[in-house]
Amino acid sequence: MPADAQTTFPQDEVHHAVSNGIGAPEFNLPLPDRPEIITANILKLLEQAHDPRLRFLLKTLTRHMHQFITETSLTTDEWMKAIEFLTRVGQTCTPIRQETILLSDVFGISALVDAINNPPAAGATESSVLGPFFTEDAADVELGHSIASEGKGEYMFVEGTVKGTDGKPIPNVTIDTWETDDHGFYDTQYTSREAPDCRGRLRTDSEGRYSYRAVVPVPYPIPGDGPVGEMLLNMRRHNMRPAHLHMMFEAPGYAKLVTAFYPAGDEFIQSDAVFGVKKSLVVNLEQVNDPERAKALGFKRAEGFKYLRKDIVMRTEAEARETRTQIDEKTGLPLFDD
Repeated sequence: MPADAQTTFPQDEVHHAVSNGIGAPEFNLPLPDRPEIITANILKLLEQAHDPRLRFLLKTLTRHMHQFITETSLTTDEWMKAIEFLTRVGQTCTPIRQETILLSDVFGISALVDAINNPPAAGATESSVLGPFFTEDAADVELGHSIASEGKGEYMFVEGTVKGTDGKPIPNVTIDTWETDDHGFYDTQYTSREAPDCRGRLRTDSEGRYSYRAVVPVPYPIPGDGPVGEMLLNMRRHNMRPAHLHMMFEAPGYAKLVTAFYPAGDEFIQSDAVFGVKKSLVVNLEQVNDPERAKALGFKRAEGFKYLRKDIVMRTEAEARETRTQIDEKTGLPLFDD
């Protein structure tokens, strides 16, 4: 039986609780009759973790958490409210809604982890936060075809070439892309959702080229009907994200690139609720007023559309590892074990 199993038994059966199989430590810990002894004891126990990186992370996290509690003289009522809040965050998550990622996003944690792990390097396209609206069920889309059903917003055509830092095109790159409709909603936010929309999965051709039809993204509020939304109200912070188009690139031998592109001129670019905008990711959309070209690209209505040309540069896995190693050596921290 798993050590963490919570099982009930008929009263007429005799069972015994089972430990996880790890015995008492080979050293004695002082009984915690002072607050600081509690901190010292858990840090001593964490020395038993075999993996050096895990040991380092847990000890550092513990020190910071205990320091926060001590520095703020956290009350029992405040701690219980925090527990209740985190419980509600978890309970709000569903297979298509990720409130925990949203919590990480609004504190800038997602953006900070992304920035530290993906510094600008070798001319590679910069990354951005994944966000809570990525799903695995995007439909496969042929090059040049649409990720959005008709009537989801103003037409936009997106194309470019994916290359390595050596300038060579990368064929057969898997590209996931997703965005809001012109009402500011992702498909997962509609209770009537029957199939993915305003999202798709495509692959670059033999020359590394990609293209697809989409709609112009609009600014939108991150979900405000859950605990994270309530917290932002208490912080007196807006919950708006600037308009953006998500794209994720994967290819064998290359580091996964998760990024997004933000049309210039949006009023929320400099106060993004999740801190995801980087200067290099702000793009200009060209207005094309050519009905014949719109028709040739496959748009159902022969009218003007926005055009985005964005070439992508991916790092190899080796280049990404080298960047990570340089970060670890510079800070003197334990290296990651891949």
